Amino acid sequence: MSNRQVDTMQPGRRRFLKTTALGAAALPVAALGAGAAASEVGTGGVKLPPSILALTSVKPQIVPITDDERRGRLARAQELMGRSGIDAVYLDGGTTLDYFTGMRWWTSERLMGMLLPRSGDPVYVVPAFERSRALEQIRFGHDVRTWQENESPYALVAQAMREKGAGTGVLGIEDKVPFFRSTGLAQAMPQVRLVPATPVTAGCRAIKSPAELALMQVACNATLALYKAIWQGLEPGMTQQHIAAWVEAGYARMGLKGDASINVGSYTAQPHGSREPQVIREGTPVMLDDGCYVEGYMSDLTRTFTLGKASDKMKRVFDIVRKAQQAALAAAHPGATMESVDAAARKVIADAGYGPGYTYFSHRLGHGIGMDMHEWYYLVQGNTRRIERGMTFSDEPGIYIPGEFGVRLEDDMHVTADGAHWFTPQSPSIEQPFG
Repeated sequence: MSNRQVDTMQPGRRRFLKTTALGAAALPVAALGAGAAASEVGTGGVKLPPSILALTSVKPQIVPITDDERRGRLARAQELMGRSGIDAVYLDGGTTLDYFTGMRWWTSERLMGMLLPRSGDPVYVVPAFERSRALEQIRFGHDVRTWQENESPYALVAQAMREKGAGTGVLGIEDKVPFFRSTGLAQAMPQVRLVPATPVTAGCRAIKSPAELALMQVACNATLALYKAIWQGLEPGMTQQHIAAWVEAGYARMGLKGDASINVGSYTAQPHGSREPQVIREGTPVMLDDGCYVEGYMSDLTRTFTLGKASDKMKRVFDIVRKAQQAALAAAHPGATMESVDAAARKVIADAGYGPGYTYFSHRLGHGIGMDMHEWYYLVQGNTRRIERGMTFSDEPGIYIPGEFGVRLEDDMHVTADGAHWFTPQSPSIEQPFG
């Protein structure tokens, strides 16, 4: 990634290793869901340890986002459109549409989207045969326009733009709208100027409300509880397939869905690990990474630990990374530049002999997180954007020594008026990662 493009890059989601990629089949949730009788066997006949079986549902802790909050989001978006000189914003199905409306609709080759004008209610454009399914979810506005398979949906968007007095205006396009869709919109309304909608979409989504922070807290707590349960059950000789089954079973018992990647030994020196088969052994480092969803909101945590004794070098590297993570937290406060937070962690690592630059700490410090695991904005050199109250980020420094091992510690943090705070307690040591 170019450091100079961090504010305009499309948000991504680190999904390098999913549990499904580790050889696990679909988990029978009915057998392991909240309230079901405890099963000692998970996916593929893998035995579940007592620590996984002890996990319980978090659903009583979950308070969904209200329609009143979403109305406020729509109003805020229209306010930002006015400030940015944008007459309307087009959203495809996906995370941002869910954020503003609660609609769970994922994009395909058929246009289903929402046009939000600078004032007034949204306009929805949907395939005619999907109208009834769309109406089941639409709660804001009543203007639903349909198109048949032999008609152009782009013409309907263009017509709506003209009706809103923006036929020669500015249309903001959300980041994740496919290029072919943007091209179709541009061809249907050549007098309209298409611009990124990021000042509006990120302007809303990057600042989290108390309700959003509460959901992220539940997600982070759940992931940490699962990691601890996995650590408590691990034994030498286990493989990634064992852990994949435990992850699925553990999250299912909590009433959630999530993923985890696990890498062992020298593979921990690769920040996103490897697909190669790996076996957990006494005294070798283990890196556990990823998160879960709670009402659409994400967690993203990493713990690095050993079973039994770690070498002195592993302990020393762990302590350096831990101090770097603390330095980043202290540097993340309202008004600080995003690159300064990365620099604070990187200085600790370089001063300890693991520099310069990206030599051993080979990635940015962190990313925004919320409804997408990776979203606006990025804690990376070159990003001079100022941190604001309500922003949330991962804080994940690492040291990766090729051919030997790596250590990464990752907790998510939220920024308040008096500085940043982690959702989860920092890992205390490589041998006792959960205290």
